[in-house]
Amino acid sequence: MVKNAILLLLASAVVALLLRPSQPLPVKHEAVTAPATAELPPPLLQLLRSAAQKPGLEAAAIGFCLLDEQGQVMLEHAARTAFIPASSLKTLTTATALERWGPEHRIETHLLSTTPIAAGQIAGDVILRGGGDPMLSLTDLQSWAQTLKRQGLQHIGGQIIGDGRHFRGSIFADFWGWGDIGNGYGSPVCGLNLEHNRYTAGLLPGSALGARTRLLGTDPEVPGVRWINETLTDKPESGDGVVIHAGEQSGVIFLRGTVPMGSEAFEVMGAVPDPPLFAAHHFRQILIAAGITVAGQAVAAVPDLPIPDTSLLFTHRSPPLKEIVTSIHATSDNHETECLYRLLGAEKGESPEQTIRQHWQSRGLTFQGLRLEDGCGLARADFITPHDLAKLQHLASSGVQGRVYLESLLSREGLRWKGGAMSGVRSTTGQITTRTGRKLCFALIINHFTDSRAAQALRDEILQGMADL
Repeated sequence: MVKNAILLLLASAVVALLLRPSQPLPVKHEAVTAPATAELPPPLLQLLRSAAQKPGLEAAAIGFCLLDEQGQVMLEHAARTAFIPASSLKTLTTATALERWGPEHRIETHLLSTTPIAAGQIAGDVILRGGGDPMLSLTDLQSWAQTLKRQGLQHIGGQIIGDGRHFRGSIFADFWGWGDIGNGYGSPVCGLNLEHNRYTAGLLPGSALGARTRLLGTDPEVPGVRWINETLTDKPESGDGVVIHAGEQSGVIFLRGTVPMGSEAFEVMGAVPDPPLFAAHHFRQILIAAGITVAGQAVAAVPDLPIPDTSLLFTHRSPPLKEIVTSIHATSDNHETECLYRLLGAEKGESPEQTIRQHWQSRGLTFQGLRLEDGCGLARADFITPHDLAKLQHLASSGVQGRVYLESLLSREGLRWKGGAMSGVRSTTGQITTRTGRKLCFALIINHFTDSRAAQALRDEILQGMADL
């Protein structure tokens, strides 16, 4: 009984404790500090981060890098991501060539014969052996003919042979598009080049919309080609809608697209399909016009067929490299750039990309994400990061050829620059002098935009923002 009473009392006590109102636990009070205001990013970074909200740039990829005078990063936005650079990539080729060869370097073309001049005649063949000069012109060939005339040459018994074998492989880069390689801006690259391996075709529009145009001819003449003109007449002011389709050693060239209506001939520029034959053909004609008879025909050297021992008639030298580089930066010429690019590889018997990587690695730049399918940026498979492109500008402008390099770039109000543009791609790189006198190197690349005007406006805002630093 007593035991049961005790257990009953204990149970009652437990129930009373459980039913008692709960008391709040003691709280340790501490001073509460208001969160600090986050530091706003610099205006340039604000601009870059907000750019994707602008119409035409919603899906664009935007990369930017700005370096100080010591080559250290001041500002960057997606700068370590690889982008398609277009023609700003040309600075990689030109800067490498200037540092490796020097600004006074010249490229040689040799005029040879398989027999010497004797009694006013060359009994054998005459050979134009190219060394990759991108600047050889018809005027140069006319000068050669006059030189031979003064030396007493009256007759050539053999052929005129164009030898472009200094560069091996295709005359077009692997990743150039079908719509590029027939047109003047995509002209081929060969050991022997004449007039940038280009011609101008004249097209006479019809008198009504949709009417066929008439091909009036080309200047210079392109030998061994059959022309198929499928171009049609479009409304006035419609612009150049012509695409030329051809290929390596193609015997047929197609002209397609539209020509604006008008009373005068409309001119388009095309790419020569067989550069060595083109050069040999025109030299033969020039010799004949100078009064030197030629018994044989103009031909291109067969790739692996050796040519007999030759006598050197004379050597032609290109303009100095600094003039070629200045021309490249001024006109963004793919052909001129690609000749230098291939020569960089041919010099050491290796790929141009390997030569370029090794050179800049020795200068402290190891590329990340670099892909070179050409040296001019025409291939959409070319990649480079904005950081590495900006670093290149810093090293090139501060290197042994820095003054020559900077002076070769386009110039505008404290800006030395090279741009790049193709469908969906805009890029700008170089050196800018700020309003406080600082000289900063930079690279801006925009890919995949839908409105080129929006991309241009962003570029201008960024340039202004850098100038205001």
